[in-house]
Amino acid sequence: MIASRHTALALAGSLCIVAQAHAQEKKSSEYPARPIRVVIGIAPGGGLDSITRVAAQRLSERLGQTVVVDNRPGGGTVLGMDLVQQAPPDGYTILCASETLILNGVLKRAKYDVRTAFVPMVRLSTQPYIMVVNPSLPVASVKDLIAYAKARPGALSFGTPGIGTTLHVGWERLIAMTGINVVHVPYKGGAPAVLDAMSGEIHMVITTTITAGAHIKSGKLKAVAVTGPKRVQVYPDLPTVAESLPGYELTNSYAFYGPAGISMAIVRKMNDAVIQVMQAPETRKVLAGDGAEPAPPATHEEFKAKFTRDYAEMEKTIVVANIRLQ
Repeated sequence: MIASRHTALALAGSLCIVAQAHAQEKKSSEYPARPIRVVIGIAPGGGLDSITRVAAQRLSERLGQTVVVDNRPGGGTVLGMDLVQQAPPDGYTILCASETLILNGVLKRAKYDVRTAFVPMVRLSTQPYIMVVNPSLPVASVKDLIAYAKARPGALSFGTPGIGTTLHVGWERLIAMTGINVVHVPYKGGAPAVLDAMSGEIHMVITTTITAGAHIKSGKLKAVAVTGPKRVQVYPDLPTVAESLPGYELTNSYAFYGPAGISMAIVRKMNDAVIQVMQAPETRKVLAGDGAEPAPPATHEEFKAKFTRDYAEMEKTIVVANIRLQ
């Protein structure tokens, strides 16, 4: 009698698990059944906002549900991260973020481990930065710059949007790989650093191709290299940093992340939809206007592996450079 009762309970438990699995599968197959909210941790304006809105519009058309962009600035994008981290993992609240997500994790700006709090879903776009110098600096390549800096320890200066920013980390990675001694001048934003590079107050900056474009054309800045893995269409004759320094890469990419526990069926459905809309010719044309391009198609598993590698590399750079929040 007791054995039969145990058997009945076990059977009931198994049936419950199966029922829950079927229910989850049904929800995933019906996804999305209502509007999707994409949270970004910055105010309206800027690359992250504009490209997220392009993706949202295209996804609304493809998925047959409204995709709304919800700007939640604050805490260096941590406010938006927190909102998604605490949201139900049902696929209706998603985070769109840049590499700042990894940086916030490594620098412990968030109260949780971003590697377990979020599920990397899919990358939307990628955009390299460009290294530019004051025209008076007698260098024409990264090799020239490294040699010039090594011959004059502490004589050259570079500007960034601030301590612990992605661009600061990018410079520190270059310093660690080359052994050069150059002076960091932090600013409260990227624009003032670019202006001071033009005036000669500092010698060089890494910035976006859009920000530097007009100044390169006018001769107020000299382009040295792009920081991505390959040359860009806008400057086809400009080499990458990696051509002189193998293994170096610094890119600005935007991606979707779901809260921990989100269904893999939903992740894969969103991955497929985003890749389709971002690779479309009309989307490519819009991105090109911002000096960006669709991210190379990758599965959720491939993106997760890249996220893990990028986190480890960022962590190593932060430790070696001894970067600390002030």
